[in-house]
Amino acid sequence: MNTKIKVRVSNLVKNFGDNKVLKGINMEVHDNEVVVVIGPSGSGKSTFLRNLNRLEAPTSGSIVIDDMDIADPKTDINKVRENIGMVFQHFNLFSNLSVSENVMLAPVELKKRTKTEAAKQAHDLLNMVGLDSKFNATVQSLSGGQQQRVAIARALAMNPNVMLFDEPTSALDPEMVGDVLAVMKQLAKQGMTMIVVTHEMGFAKEVADRVVFVDDGNIQEQGTPDEMFNHPQNPHLQDFLDKVLNV
Repeated sequence: MNTKIKVRVSNLVKNFGDNKVLKGINMEVHDNEVVVVIGPSGSGKSTFLRNLNRLEAPTSGSIVIDDMDIADPKTDINKVRENIGMVFQHFNLFSNLSVSENVMLAPVELKKRTKTEAAKQAHDLLNMVGLDSKFNATVQSLSGGQQQRVAIARALAMNPNVMLFDEPTSALDPEMVGDVLAVMKQLAKQGMTMIVVTHEMGFAKEVADRVVFVDDGNIQEQGTPDEMFNHPQNPHLQDFLDKVLNV
């Protein structure tokens, strides 16, 4: 594996008032690595991800992405976010814009591309996620699975160095999950650095370089998919896997 560290999280703490959600997380993610974060609901997984692009401000600790500490208030977070793609559970597309306008918006607004360049790129990205035929469609006309694939294309339009996925399939009907996971698998094959919070254990087994189990605001165990799923050490992880794999 490439040894360049892309993301380094040190002693990350996040409190909401008296509620201690993250209790000192330490993690390194290497270039081209796919890290899948699993754990029970309420364990702090999504909060962890939202701290990584400062949608939530850390209470303490540091988050260094591409050598920039995004927890430092002096860091221009908007510049850093240009290199961090984020895909949310509920798509967060602009419903008043067409599919292509959603994909083209950020590159054009931030003057990364001309409208012509952005349109060509939008065709390429929508083609990659299997939706180029929906180029001029309205967002409302799409299924949930299609909206999520557009959301992935939109995140990729900024050519991010890291992609964050926050439970990208949990709001989808079961028959739509496969299409979204297929796009994510393709990205992983292409070498995209990815941090994925998901309940899809099959995806974690197949695609992750490393699986990280978070419970009670801490990383309780991490390892390869084989280590984590076939030889779990932590009793909380064993309990969690019993519940999710034997449903």
